Amino acid sequence: MSNMQYLPVQNISFTTFKLNGFHDLKEWRLILSVPYLFMFLLSTISNSFLIFVIVSQRALHSPMFVLIGLMAVVDLCMPIFFVPNMLLSFLFDWNWISLVGCLIQMFCIHYVGAFQSTLLLWMALDRLFAICRPLYYHKYMQIPNFLKFIIVPVIRNIILVTIMVSLAGKLHYCMKNEIDHCFCEHMAVVQLACGDISINNLVGLLAAFLIPTVDVVFITISYVIIFASVIKSGKSHLKAINTCVTHIMVITGTLVFALMAFLSYRTRNNFSPNSRIFISSMYALFPSCFNPVIYGVRTKEIRDSFLKFFNHAKVSTQ
Repeated sequence: MSNMQYLPVQNISFTTFKLNGFHDLKEWRLILSVPYLFMFLLSTISNSFLIFVIVSQRALHSPMFVLIGLMAVVDLCMPIFFVPNMLLSFLFDWNWISLVGCLIQMFCIHYVGAFQSTLLLWMALDRLFAICRPLYYHKYMQIPNFLKFIIVPVIRNIILVTIMVSLAGKLHYCMKNEIDHCFCEHMAVVQLACGDISINNLVGLLAAFLIPTVDVVFITISYVIIFASVIKSGKSHLKAINTCVTHIMVITGTLVFALMAFLSYRTRNNFSPNSRIFISSMYALFPSCFNPVIYGVRTKEIRDSFLKFFNHAKVSTQ
């Protein structure tokens, strides 16, 4: 396989790939495993604990905290899809992945990323109903009614991501079998194919427009309506606004890395391959590490539940 990896033979289509991320760093890759391992452990522990607190505390069994719990599940899953493989690559040079495994990883990462965007939209709708339609909040947030708002985005995400990954799976990979990334990012894989990939690029752009871009537009509209309502009502909704600010912090952090990762592959820029890989990995890992910290610190009910849990655990050990 190693003698064939650079031969662009048209009748050969590679079925295994080498994830070559941060290859230029050589022995420094071993040191790079330390911060990634730390962030992975932080993400796993903090999100697991946040999920446990929300599930175990009856006071948190309301729609807003259920959505925060779902976000914690997403943040827990996202790093699991690629960080363990990345660490094995850094530590033991285990870099190979099959085409099927690569496509599965691509689907999981992109679908969970799309679901994360949609969750942020649902959180904005939850705050919109709570602040602007408080008398009808429980009616809107009942499962049958809320499903009307979530079923269309979920179907949209499944269709677009499935089409994107399916088209990538039909390509003929004969240029080389080294992916300049630490995981199977869509464009990093598609660029290895022979022939025309314009349809793949178009579908990728369409998915980026119809998922995060559309979600951001509706999120922005929701918060404009919310803040306009709060300004008119004075101080009556300051507590709810504090929750909105928390959501906005999470949204901003997620979208900044998502936008940078997207533009690094689709615009002319001076990003080095290592910079592109770092930005893409931080898009998937950074929010997973710090979202539970932000929610835990800024959301009073979660903060109180944390303290209640620790105090109970302290008394039990005495």
